[in-house]
Parts: sequence; structure tokens; C-alpha cells
Amino acid sequence: MAANSGVFEPRNILVTGGCGFIGANFVRYVARNHPDVHVTVLDKLTYAGNPENIAGLPESRVELVVGDICDAALLERVVPGHDAIVHFAAESHNDNSIADPEPFIRTNVEGTMRLLEAARKYDVRFHHISTDEVYGDLALDDPARFSECSPYRPSSPYSASKAASDHLVRAWVRTYGLRATISNCSNNYGPYQHVEKFIPRQITSILEGIRPKLYGTGENVRDWIHTEDHSSAVWEILTRGRIGETYLIGANGEMSNIAVLRMILRLMGQPEDAFDWTRDRPGHDRRYAIDASKLHAELGWKPMHTNFESGLRATIDWYTNHREWWVASKAATEARYRAQGM
Repeated sequence: MAANSGVFEPRNILVTGGCGFIGANFVRYVARNHPDVHVTVLDKLTYAGNPENIAGLPESRVELVVGDICDAALLERVVPGHDAIVHFAAESHNDNSIADPEPFIRTNVEGTMRLLEAARKYDVRFHHISTDEVYGDLALDDPARFSECSPYRPSSPYSASKAASDHLVRAWVRTYGLRATISNCSNNYGPYQHVEKFIPRQITSILEGIRPKLYGTGENVRDWIHTEDHSSAVWEILTRGRIGETYLIGANGEMSNIAVLRMILRLMGQPEDAFDWTRDRPGHDRRYAIDASKLHAELGWKPMHTNFESGLRATIDWYTNHREWWVASKAATEARYRAQGM
């Protein structure tokens, strides 16, 4: 429902992929900061979706529905009664998309279309979570950053599937008048991130006594943002963003992969050269960098976690203290990487 101020005030939101890393952190953010909002989590519980990620939240306010966003009959049952959908659900790991693109096309493209159709039918506000990877990459020595006007140049099957889903959302706004917004975000870090991803993979390897591995030269640059800052930005866009608009979310956190790994090693009491090099990923993007000035100017949003080293230290502490959360998936993840030669 919309208040007199023009602020959209959802009371019952459906969060797809709410047992994944950034989805679960968003669910926790809403539960912590907006106690009058009920959240239905719809998650297929693939290897990357873990119900433990939302464990401990009040059952009266957070409900889990296990199912596939491609299941139109399921959406017919679940979507009615909600006033907003926040769409996090996605296959998201580049290496996996290179090994087998098909699940990425099905979930990220077909799944998004099914959700858009359900939102259109029941007139539900829709916010689509996307990635800066749809814009391709930037040269390492280029001062430019991605903006909402940057052309789409996806490099991998994953980023191509996300680019397609972005275009679908825009088409549903233009063609059908769907009330939707899009956000494209830089790399998230923080608690509950699957150990296949760069930062938790390095942290958990060190905790397990395994030498971390670094792709290529390690000069590739990523723009890091703490997942709590991402969650607060998504809430601002959902409730105050302009319909049909795209907002880039970033926290000026550019850092090379080798610098991040050396910081992790130092914070964990290891020599900064205690890692092994591995062959580079095919089509590995060089640099991502986000210009979030539209988000700052229009909605007044600012990140809270502006000290990357402090945020990284807290993330290391979380993985150190939650070994039971990741230890089972670690072995399977490393076995999969070995099979891919990575």
C-alpha cells in the first residue's frame, strides 16, 4: 500500500531465493528493521539455498515455501495476497555457468518470466535483483565506472542470463505497465555466503589448513559491498524508487583479488604469499566498478560499512565461529573445483 507521502509500504512480501546468501541477509534485515512486515520466502533449496540461513527468525513473520520459480502452478498459489515480490533467486556462480549453462537460462530467464507474469496477473510490485556483471568489464587502468547508462556487454553464460532477465523486467514495465524496479549490485560479502565464492572460499581454506588458490595474476578488480548495505539499499529502492527505473548499488569498494587475498591472509595470521596460483577462468572479467550516485542523489542512501578491512575481519570471525554451517559443503565444493581443474 502507498502512504500519503508517496512511499510504498509493503506489508506482505515474497522474497524469492530467500535462503541464498544475499536473499537471506535481506530477509534478516527486514525482520530486524521492519517488524510489521511479513515475509514469505520461496526457495528451491538448491546447493546454494540453505534453510539454516534464516533459522531463528520468528515463524509468525517469516514463512518458508520450498519450490521452483519456474513452477507456474505453484506461483498461482503463492503470489496472491502479497503486495511485493523481491526477486533474488538465481543461479549465480560463473564457473558453474561455464561448465553447464542450461540451469542458468532456465532459472534466471524462464524463472524471471514466470514471476513477472504472476506479478502482472495479481498487480504485485516487483523488484528485480541483478548484477554489475551484465555490463561486462572495464580496463584496469580505466577511471570510468559503470552507471545506469552503461551498455550491456555480458561475458559469461551467467551474466548473459542476468542481462536477459533485466531486459524482460523492462519489457514488462513498458508493455504491460508492471510496477517494477531493478538494481544492479557489485560483489557482496558477509555472513552466510556459500564457500564456492571468492572470499569465503579463501577464509575456509585457511581454516581447514588448505593453501588458498588465486586465478591468473590476481589483478582482476572487484567492487565490494557488505551485504547489509546491499539489503538497506534494496529496501530503499523497493519503497521509494521510481517505477521503471534502474539503480546501481555500490560502496566504492574497489580492490584487486590479490589485495583481498593478502588482507585475508594477514588478518588470519598467515604470510601474505601463502597461496597457490591457478589457471585463469575463461573470459575472466578484468574490473568492475559501480557509480552509485543516482541512488545517493534520488534516495539519499549511504553505505554504513565503509571500512572494508573491518568488514572483512568480522566476516572472518563469522566463518571461524560457524564452522558447522559450512564444513559439509566445503568438501563437496573443493571436489567440484578439482574436477574443473580450478
